[in-house]
Amino acid sequence: MELLKGLPWRRAFLAVILNLLALSLSTTALLGSYWCTGTQKVPKPLCGKSKATKCIGVPVPPDAGASNVSSQDVVHYSWETGDDRFAFKYFHTGMWLSCEESMEGPEEKCRSFIELSPPAERGILWLSLGSEMLYISLLLISFILLMVEMLHTGNPVCGLKLNAFAAVSSVLSGLLGMVAHMMYTQVFQATVNLGPEDWRPHSWDYGWAFYMAWASFTCCMASAVTTLNTYTKTVLEFKRNHIKGYDGSFKDQPQHHQCFLRQQISSYYEPQDKPLHSVSEGVDFYSALQQKVLQREPELELDEVLGQTIGEDRC
Repeated sequence: MELLKGLPWRRAFLAVILNLLALSLSTTALLGSYWCTGTQKVPKPLCGKSKATKCIGVPVPPDAGASNVSSQDVVHYSWETGDDRFAFKYFHTGMWLSCEESMEGPEEKCRSFIELSPPAERGILWLSLGSEMLYISLLLISFILLMVEMLHTGNPVCGLKLNAFAAVSSVLSGLLGMVAHMMYTQVFQATVNLGPEDWRPHSWDYGWAFYMAWASFTCCMASAVTTLNTYTKTVLEFKRNHIKGYDGSFKDQPQHHQCFLRQQISSYYEPQDKPLHSVSEGVDFYSALQQKVLQREPELELDEVLGQTIGEDRC
């Protein structure tokens, strides 16, 4: 319980906040359709009753109403040249949909981005979508583990295990998110060059959802680093407090007992080339002492024999 009270709650709380922020940003970016934005260059339609802007004006002769000639048979001339003959429609694209401005009305026309992508790139796009969903799922698992760790106050060892699993889950989710974002960028650039003629953008740039997705990746990796740091610091503090507890109990023991116990503890915590000492070595040590006591004079005390033996073989 003393170890649990000394846990770095500030770092654990910071890891939870970063994980929750990454989860929110990634979910919003996945559902949004503003990964890429830009304009499309399309010919202007003829102006009419329902269309008065972004169109080609056609002069109407005074006797057009009295003439029996249909409007389809009339030759229309336009003095607009260059880019004036074209309209630039705004569009925005996400992982699921691509919406563009409609020339007939204020509403938008949306199409599936999967159908717009080249057939050779659709497999990569589906893999990107799967990685993005798995990225969000692992973020959710990591968030649940961190919350359980903060609320679980019964066993510090279980808290350390939950912390380790949360760190591994955060690292894996960050790697999957990075791969998903890079694959989508590759698919979109291929669609710009090989997509349908009526969709290819004239100019484009990345939208707010794209930057939000990379901000989510940054928060995810920051949460993973914070969680790993918390786990490492807790383990080191546990070992240090454990050794301090033994050192405090040594003061009330004789010198030969302190030497023997320090040998056993140091052999357990310090890495060596020799194999670790077992409990049987301690049993054999005291058995040899008992035999020396029996072989020598009866009035000789055990502590004196221990002192002589330790003097022969120093710690």
